[in-house]
Amino acid sequence: MQMPANLSGSRALNSRVAIITGGASGIGRATALLFAREGAAVAIIDLADTGGTVAREIVSAGGRAFFEKADVTRDTDCRRVVERTEREFGTIHVLFNNAGIIRRASVIELSEEDWDRVIAVNVKSMFLMAKRVIPVMLRAGGGSIINMASGWGLTGGPRAAAYCASKGAVVLLTKAMAVDHGRQNIRVNCLCPGDTDTAMLRSEAQQLGAPENSFLAEAARRPMGRVGRPEEIARAALYLAGEASSFVTGTAMVVDGGGLAGSI
Repeated sequence: MQMPANLSGSRALNSRVAIITGGASGIGRATALLFAREGAAVAIIDLADTGGTVAREIVSAGGRAFFEKADVTRDTDCRRVVERTEREFGTIHVLFNNAGIIRRASVIELSEEDWDRVIAVNVKSMFLMAKRVIPVMLRAGGGSIINMASGWGLTGGPRAAAYCASKGAVVLLTKAMAVDHGRQNIRVNCLCPGDTDTAMLRSEAQQLGAPENSFLAEAARRPMGRVGRPEEIARAALYLAGEASSFVTGTAMVVDGGGLAGSI
């Protein structure tokens, strides 16, 4: 990542503070790097230690970042993350609830343990993080919360019952939060990406017992003829985080290469 030498210049998130869960890899990593390049101080939250590598990359380029290893399905961890962010950076303006997992299984195939884990990581974590962040945003005069949903939060998909249920919940949680906090100058939106080239997407092939190449080729069967790149989803998150989207709240933004519009 290359960052401008003059960090005080006019950029989309200049002097803003952002928390990114699931920030160690994939879309989270791409967003952390982009937010830092656009002037934000970034708290990178993940269970994977590689989140420290992302934070060091930002700091070595002249930005501000730290990594906190945390399980965002636990309220004690969420509280610790928020307290450290406020202590180190002074406040919080942006929360990107990006942490997520997928288990490819029908309801018959799915274990109760996997159901509970998917719902906890994909939905409960957003409730817990928002619960801890919103009071800080109120003291700051407002903020932007971005929840990671999915195209499969708007339409069903095969052998992904828990994932579809969790992402559908994220879409309506987002709308409910937008209603509750709009007059407090807190905007709440969600992203609904299509298949994006991440380790999680590739893990789906393994879960389904499918060859990775053929799985990715099938994922690319959409009007634009390819899967997304993490950086493309990060740019959508940047839009929702900054002032360019100042009158946007309660929306589910689809970023999927036309997949929902009509797959080939």
